[in-house]
Amino acid sequence: MGRPKSARVTVREIAAAAGVSPATVSRVLTGQTAVSGPTEAAVREAMERLGAPDPGPAAKRTARPGAVFVRCPYLLTDYFGTIVTAVAEALDRHGRELILSAGSSAQHNGALDELPRRRDLAGALLVLPVEDGAALERLRRQDFPFVVIDPRTPVPRDTAAVSASHFTGARNLTAHLVALGHRRIGFINGPDDWLASASRFAGHTAALAEAGVLIPPELVTSIEPTSDWGHTAAGRLLDLPDRPTALVAFNDKAAIGALRAAHDRNLRVPADLSLVGFDDDYLSRTSVPALTTVRQPLEELGGLAVSLLLRLLEGTAVEALHVELATELIVRDSTGPAPHRLSTAPEQMT
Repeated sequence: MGRPKSARVTVREIAAAAGVSPATVSRVLTGQTAVSGPTEAAVREAMERLGAPDPGPAAKRTARPGAVFVRCPYLLTDYFGTIVTAVAEALDRHGRELILSAGSSAQHNGALDELPRRRDLAGALLVLPVEDGAALERLRRQDFPFVVIDPRTPVPRDTAAVSASHFTGARNLTAHLVALGHRRIGFINGPDDWLASASRFAGHTAALAEAGVLIPPELVTSIEPTSDWGHTAAGRLLDLPDRPTALVAFNDKAAIGALRAAHDRNLRVPADLSLVGFDDDYLSRTSVPALTTVRQPLEELGGLAVSLLLRLLEGTAVEALHVELATELIVRDSTGPAPHRLSTAPEQMT
């Protein structure tokens, strides 16, 4: 027996009856986004049987007013600067004021705890936040809209987040080296507690596993993603008695440091050693030789994060909360065929 039409019905109940998602029901109700004819007919038939749903407080309010708080607890150079610039431009196009907190001092200022109490803010964009998932969950429970850009640690499943496809990008990068004949590959990975480090290393591992190769522990090192750290880590790998024929660096900065380490040892890139980075920042294009790397869609990450946040501020249902954007392998001059004969590490130049 059908439910009395006078009884209060929810969007979720309509969605279950029509066999669609709650977000699809919301789109039919608001008419803001096109829905296929059969799907709309199923939703309206369910509403005819059960009654019109209660739109709830989120659907009744207009877009939440206020500025957008953008927090990037790192120096705004290269990678982070590109993302924040894209965010600023997107917010400006939508007439939203930006309040920025950036630099290393922003890592320990307790800003997240204060956000829900600030009446001048509509929501926030958090770039690679240093807080763990529990802290983000506490913020979400206070009904404060925010989106995480490039999560540093796993985020709760009901928290909006955008990132690049680190796993696929890394797998394609190492597959490129494998296709060139490299099997003994050294990995200069990022910080152990970064989600991107784990995802990229999983991608590298997958590409080598497809070639039947396991990574020896001595060929893996974790560093802070800077040129100096990359130089030191690459030196340790290149001084091994059985040195690698290729090095994979966590980012282009670390790869530039590795390039210096190769030069210190009179190794030619790519004749003696192939070298790759990640990000495709200006360093990869200006180094000699130019770096093979993975291009991350940094501007798109910033723009998409703004779009997701604006939808949350409007009370619009967001179906895809965790979004990964595709990366692109960029092949340049720093990679070549694996040398046929692997010699011991040469003496450093004096």
